[in-house]
Amino acid sequence: MESNIMGLSAPFTLKPTYLTTKTHKSNFLTSISQTKPFNFKQESNKPRNDVAFDESAFESERLSLDAKARISMVETSKRETEDDPKAWKWRFRKRIWDLMEARNIAQNPRPVHHRIPNFVGASIAAKNLGELEEFRIAGCVKVNPDSPQKQVRFRTLSGGKKLLTPQPRLRTGFFSVLESGMLSPSTINEACTSVGVAKYGRPIGLDEKIKVDLIVIGSVAVDPMTGARLGKGEGFAELEYGMLQYLGAIGDSTPIVTSVSLVVHDCQLVDDIPVEKLLIHDVPVDIICTPTQVIFTNAMIPKPKGIYWDKLSPEKLGQIQILRELKNRIEQETGQKLACGPSEKLPPTAQRTRR
Repeated sequence: MESNIMGLSAPFTLKPTYLTTKTHKSNFLTSISQTKPFNFKQESNKPRNDVAFDESAFESERLSLDAKARISMVETSKRETEDDPKAWKWRFRKRIWDLMEARNIAQNPRPVHHRIPNFVGASIAAKNLGELEEFRIAGCVKVNPDSPQKQVRFRTLSGGKKLLTPQPRLRTGFFSVLESGMLSPSTINEACTSVGVAKYGRPIGLDEKIKVDLIVIGSVAVDPMTGARLGKGEGFAELEYGMLQYLGAIGDSTPIVTSVSLVVHDCQLVDDIPVEKLLIHDVPVDIICTPTQVIFTNAMIPKPKGIYWDKLSPEKLGQIQILRELKNRIEQETGQKLACGPSEKLPPTAQRTRR
């Protein structure tokens, strides 16, 4: 297992600071509109739709869902690769999670196991992302709801951009849209949290017309040479990507960025994710932002082409109402029943404590 992860004693460095490969920056900048100056509306300091929002009930439900462990990761990671083509990923994840905790690189919420891990320097990584031309000219940015990307969400809103954020695990809804006009200076920080997104965001459905210029996702491990990434194992980034394709919100040219921890050691940067073992729905990244560098990957891995229903288990489908709605809609439109994937035991979710 030791050989699966690079054990570096110095930052992972391909070239100083800003790195480029065959995937040229100019490919990312096509058809992205200029953003407007940030303009808070003082009077728009109310929850969405002026409906009373039960913050404590929402947070209680979210934490309850987050805390339900379905199986132990030890059992998952011990499965033979012949029986489970995803078992090798858990060995990568566990090594990274263990390393971040052991070296105290991890930040709250802890422990970071079964999460997109928060890390020391996450705000600096967000600052580096904010200085990219790809981010500067993006009008709409899709950002995952995890803790290490909170500053990315803040920079998106404070930059006058439209923020698209999925509801956690897609179980309480679909995506929510937030814009600067919905917020005041006193509510912007709250709006960057899961509670704030639900409180101030505008929920959207499958008929929404929206164009996403930049996607920011979290990672547990990522290969800077190939753009191959591993998330926390629940597959929501891939499902969200597929649904955005269905909405016509993204295309293959939409750049995908991931924020990764790099403090003393590049503990989340690896060099040997086996590309040949990646699944058809795995989403590669184009740009990696760390606290010390920005890497433009060689991302030759094909991006997914929508949702692969034959890979989606009945258990996963049963968890996510919006997926069931989308499946029913497609079946009604085509007159054909979509295939369903094999049954599965779902991975564990996180346990929350504070240190």
